[in-house]
This record gives sequence, C-alpha cells and structure tokens, in this order.
Amino acid sequence: MGQKINPLGFRLGTTQKHHSLWFAQPKSYSEGLQEDQKIRDCIKNYVQKNGRISSGVEGIARIEIQKTIDLIQVIIYMGFPKWLIEGKPRGIEELQIHVQKGFNSVNRKLNIAITRIAKPYGHPNILAEFIAEQLKNRVSFRKAMKKAIELTEKADTKGIQVQIAGRIDGKEIARVEWIREGRVPLQTIRAKIDYCSYTVRTIHGVLGIKIWIFADEE
Repeated sequence: MGQKINPLGFRLGTTQKHHSLWFAQPKSYSEGLQEDQKIRDCIKNYVQKNGRISSGVEGIARIEIQKTIDLIQVIIYMGFPKWLIEGKPRGIEELQIHVQKGFNSVNRKLNIAITRIAKPYGHPNILAEFIAEQLKNRVSFRKAMKKAIELTEKADTKGIQVQIAGRIDGKEIARVEWIREGRVPLQTIRAKIDYCSYTVRTIHGVLGIKIWIFADEE
C-alpha cells in the first residue's frame, strides 16, 4: 500500500488514450517528445497572453498531437474558443505562425484545429485554472473549492475531489486541504476519471492543485 500511480496512465487502453500519436525510432524518440512539449508550451503561452477571458481562465482542456512524415496535426480542445475563432479573423493563422516559429520543423506542415467543449467545467484542467485565479486574487481556498464543485455539478459529473497543498492562506506551515463530492473510485479501472495536477504561484509561495473528476463508468 502507499504506492501511487497517475490516474490517466493507470487507465490507458481502457478509458483513456494517448494525447500524442506518432512513431519514432529509439534514437529520435527524445527529440519527438521535446518537440511535443515545445508545441504545447507555445500554444499555452500564446493563449495566456492574447486570449484570457474575463474570468482569467484560458479554457484549454487538452492538446492532442498527431504526426506523420510530412504533417503535424494539432487539435486544441477548448472550453471558450470564441475569442480565437470570432474575435480575430486571422486568430488561428496567427497562432499557427507563432507555434511554427517556436520549433524547428524540417519539411513538415503544421495544421492547427480547435474543437469546442460543450461543458468546459467538467474538465479538470479548466477547473484548476479557475481555482488558481481565485487563489491569486486572495479568495479563500474553501470558497474557491466549493465554487469549483458547484460548477462541476452543472456539468453532470458523478463525483469530484479537489486537493490544494502548500502555504494555504499564507500560513507558515504548509498543509494539504481537500474536499470531495460524490463518488471518486480511483481503484476502478473501468471508471472514467479525468485528472490534472496544476501549479499556481501566489504572493505567499507555490501551491499545488490536484483535481479528480469522475464522469461515468463503463
């Protein structure tokens, strides 16, 4: 007991799938992995600088990357893509140019597509960003967690667990606080559980946010 594993990796092949789909020889695998990270960082930095909505949430649930010999296909799943699609006529093109400059692609075309998520607050990454913004604005951590649970309940989920660790509310001694609503069966492989780990920098130090969302069971 006491052994821990990432809930997403634990369910690969059953309820979860890889966010990167490509093949590489062992010698070039690390280069492909670093390239994926650069693409994701470029997209998140661009959205953070140009596309935050009024609540401060970027709205990126996940980024999937598919690679072939001559094409890199990037699919961004967003909860609030309106600013990018309707706000700027060339918004996606500008994002594509920005990402293309961020990494060296030899004879490969980059194509970016955006998919809108119907219920954004049913995804832990978006919810973690919401809690992070509340903590930066010095909102009580209990109030922020309860508000996050209310938003998740509107997304028709069956359970959620939120955990915040660090110098909460500026206390001298770091501690862990958590709250759970509904069922979160972490040891059930067939349970569709989405998970994220998010780091937020506040005036009192770094806080870690972890969120588990139980959507359904196969």
